[in-house]
Amino acid sequence: MKVIAPNGDKLNLMPLNVGPSHGATHGCLRYFCALDGESIVATVGEIGYLHRGFEKMAERGTWQQVVPYTDRLNYCSAMMNNIAYCRAVENMFQMELPERTKILRVIINELSRMADHCICVAAAAQDLGSTTGFFYLFDSREMMMVIWEKLTGARLTNSYSRIGGLYRDTYDGFEEDVLAVCKQAEKNLRDVHACFDRNRIFLDRTVGIGAMKPERAIQWGWTGPCLRATGVASDLRKDEPYYDYETYDWNVVTGTAGDVYDRLMVRLAEIEESIKIVRQALKRLTPGPIDIMDPRIRVPSHALAYQDIESLIGRFKSVYEGVRVPAGEYYCGSEAANGELGFTLVSDGSGKPWRVKVRPPCFTQFAAFQELVEGSMLTDSVATLSSINIIAGELDR
Repeated sequence: MKVIAPNGDKLNLMPLNVGPSHGATHGCLRYFCALDGESIVATVGEIGYLHRGFEKMAERGTWQQVVPYTDRLNYCSAMMNNIAYCRAVENMFQMELPERTKILRVIINELSRMADHCICVAAAAQDLGSTTGFFYLFDSREMMMVIWEKLTGARLTNSYSRIGGLYRDTYDGFEEDVLAVCKQAEKNLRDVHACFDRNRIFLDRTVGIGAMKPERAIQWGWTGPCLRATGVASDLRKDEPYYDYETYDWNVVTGTAGDVYDRLMVRLAEIEESIKIVRQALKRLTPGPIDIMDPRIRVPSHALAYQDIESLIGRFKSVYEGVRVPAGEYYCGSEAANGELGFTLVSDGSGKPWRVKVRPPCFTQFAAFQELVEGSMLTDSVATLSSINIIAGELDR
């Protein structure tokens, strides 16, 4: 491929497709590069390759039936998507959840964040050749997946949240299992740092690679660990707290250089902060209801439906007609593992959404991928892509 540079030089560039089925993309993701030797002269990322029509499908069912679709956004932390969506609908009702529900959602959120960060750093470690670090992190994640399976019956796409509550209460031994995960995760983090912190190969492949300045990150609309790695202490759990996050003792982790190294280290440090939050939440967890008693939302239980005709009719109408959400338009953002996961909901007052718009955190990060990798080596683009943790299901919806 022959091109003419702005200065008039003739360049003989090699075109290269990376993906859509490639180990470095961690899913159905594609970007196109023009190479001068091993240097990337230009690159174009394809957004929409895995488009499934999530937003249109959300208009065809009831408000509650959207929950399983949200699992398929960032499937590495599916329950965070459930909670973010349900919270957006609940805010349209201006409802207050039971205390136990809020605490359980905090625990689930932070465990999901830990699992997501584990798989992100583990995949990056594998891409850089550190299989040992990969197994340490996946050990922690596997323990969390076992908890999800006991709690929800599924390992990956859980659909645990409900509008106004949760699918069901925790199982016997839940708190002990969560504490065991926290203890093992701390041990595994020490082992991971032993693998990475003074590893010359790891440092050479990450320090100064794919750097982003804080001003440019804000202009691109970055959020989450990628923005915090540039030194911007932005976190919705602190800036716009929900579920009483402001009452927990934890810190917003930031980096300095905004490079691959900082993005990975910020995620590892956030696992430690999530462990602190989970332990505090477990101390606050007391018995109580997990569903709101608001008759506009609450679905009568099977037991009540079998006892009286009013509950039977109420359950039938709730399931088939859906929750009638007040008419209006509302936006609600939550701090997911990759950044701000936002839902813009438009209701016409019926039991089905009129419009559901998603703001995926991956979108702005992949949009800036071209700026991160142009001028760098092809091998560095793999490390850069791993560090921004692009999940194709969330990116393309």
